[in-house]
Amino acid sequence: MRFVTWLVSTAAAVAVAAWLLDDIWFDGPNAGLDEVQEKIVPLLLVSLILGAVSVFVEPVVKILSLPFIVLTIGLFLLVINALMLMLTAWIAGHLDIGFHVEGFWAALLGGLVITIVNGFIDIAVLDD
Repeated sequence: MRFVTWLVSTAAAVAVAAWLLDDIWFDGPNAGLDEVQEKIVPLLLVSLILGAVSVFVEPVVKILSLPFIVLTIGLFLLVINALMLMLTAWIAGHLDIGFHVEGFWAALLGGLVITIVNGFIDIAVLDD
């Protein structure tokens, strides 16, 4: 049950980032019921990819960049989050899912939005 809740909350966070930022988007219709129907599966797939990247790639990158993280008092973690979102978009592009992140700054803002929305959802729904 925890996995399903995590998957849905991550999908919601990615959807909010795509809704707020013009440079993060999904292929397909942009409004109405058609948009919801066509983008649910891609949202869940992108959430799975983002989760896999966060589990397998992100820890290695954090360990390798530990001096930069310490030197910047943790601000380099924002860069790592942006790179992980860009990697997710790259993998989604190769799997033909239709998720796009256009540029580093969009990825940086998208990573912030996803982190904040996930934090609010965790507080509201997953309060243990």
